[in-house]
Amino acid sequence: MNVHTIQRPQATQPTGTPFFYCRNLDSYYGDSYIVQKVSFSLNKGEILALLGRNGAGKTSTLRSIARASTPELHGGEVVLDGVKLHGKPNYFAAQAGVQLVQEDRRIIPGMTVEQNLQLAIINGKKGWSFERIYELFPRLAERRKQEGVTMSGGEQQMLAIARALARDVKLLLLDEPYEGLAPVVRQDIAKALMEVRAAGITSIIVEQNALAALHLSDRAVILDTGEVVFDGTAQQVLEDEDLRHRYLAI
Repeated sequence: MNVHTIQRPQATQPTGTPFFYCRNLDSYYGDSYIVQKVSFSLNKGEILALLGRNGAGKTSTLRSIARASTPELHGGEVVLDGVKLHGKPNYFAAQAGVQLVQEDRRIIPGMTVEQNLQLAIINGKKGWSFERIYELFPRLAERRKQEGVTMSGGEQQMLAIARALARDVKLLLLDEPYEGLAPVVRQDIAKALMEVRAAGITSIIVEQNALAALHLSDRAVILDTGEVVFDGTAQQVLEDEDLRHRYLAI
């Protein structure tokens, strides 16, 4: 199945109190003002494509939502399923259900696929069972006893997503999930993410391949120099050639 043909429900504007929202996020790397008053919201189970040119602040926004140590969050609100994540210790976000799959995947050397999964749930609430994860990613089932870092890039990406699902995840943050992957593997990842969506997990995807991300997503936010310049449906971006050319160079 081609990524572009994946069927998804029509996106709707979040109504009432959204399942997830960030409001007026301000984040800094030292003295550099990176994320500037970023605000958007999502319904439960939606996929959002967070787009922009290199240096627009996409990864920094993900890391601010996940309450990673950098960039430093200096202001704004982050709320997931009615739980405030701002003003709390950084580790609280993961405990509340935010899982960040970073671009470098961070597979633990010297550990098998299954040991990587087991490590993910040592200090957190359990999410999907290993059996369910292996149904989602049959390749991981075949390689469960193989050292994770010896697998292909696509298989390592599957493992990175699987570790997030092994925990009690409500908001899945994916930084460049298609980076360096062959088209057939991208299709496998896309199909898996649609199954994650069907399970009611909300996702935000940062992806340099903007068209692939848009065809997968319900909603889209475009950043330019750390600020939101568009917030709407993915279909609106696909249909607006001028918008894509101006901010995405596509």
